Amino acid sequence: MTTTHEVLRYTAFSDDPAGGNPAGVVLDAAGLDDAAMLAIAAEVGYSESAFLTAPPQGLGGEHGRAFTIRYFSPRAEVPFCGHATVATAVALGERIGPGDLVFATRAGTVPVTVSEEGGTLRATLTTVEPHSEGIADADLTEALAALRWPAADLDPAIPPRIAFAGARHLVLAASTRARLADLAYDFDRLEALMRRLDLTTVQLVWRESDRVFHVRDPFPVGGVVEDPATGAAAGAFGAYVRELGLVPEASVLTLHQGEDMGRPGVLTVELRAGDRRVRVTGTGTRIG
Repeated sequence: MTTTHEVLRYTAFSDDPAGGNPAGVVLDAAGLDDAAMLAIAAEVGYSESAFLTAPPQGLGGEHGRAFTIRYFSPRAEVPFCGHATVATAVALGERIGPGDLVFATRAGTVPVTVSEEGGTLRATLTTVEPHSEGIADADLTEALAALRWPAADLDPAIPPRIAFAGARHLVLAASTRARLADLAYDFDRLEALMRRLDLTTVQLVWRESDRVFHVRDPFPVGGVVEDPATGAAAGAFGAYVRELGLVPEASVLTLHQGEDMGRPGVLTVELRAGDRRVRVTGTGTRIG
């Protein structure tokens, strides 16, 4: 790779390089084809890497602050990735300053605002329009079998559902923190189901209180056992629990992720009245 295609490494949803979810970031991917981007993502080895190129015509946004962004796991391209968006926004904030950014993703247009608080940069992304759908009984049975979770361990207050806010995630809620902590699943079996249902991750959640949740995200379709902090899933989940009526239309939720992996991170999910989109906020910092 030439210096033009320098790969930066940032973590998202933590201001500690040892926490949150690391992402590769290529701020100038001009000239890289799909195979080259996939090869770089595989070499970096993080759950996703992000690649920036010039914006499409008509995207809008301030000159020099609008981009096309693509996301690759070590195995394949994904339509949207929240943590790599936050990591990229923080990297840009360090170089061109805080302010508004606009990203054209495969899932749609994603605005991001970078702010600075006490010397720490924070990025807030606004998801595309979210929605959710049910899951067939046979598919749910297969998902639980792959996870090795008894159906009795599910929280009936948060029923299984496929939620979308840029990518598709199967939401399964554990009835106890101990159930969430015990993750030893059948990688190949879960991957096969996820490919058939076009899922990016499975979002496993446990509700600690009205506004605080603990989450984990198996990611076998990306070649990764578990994603340490998953912004796209956080947005999808926030929209879904509002749809269920579990939280008010206007709410701020705190999601803790990565604790069971030794990479703790915090994702802030904001729901606004009159706006179906979801805002996901996190800090970020360079690794190395």
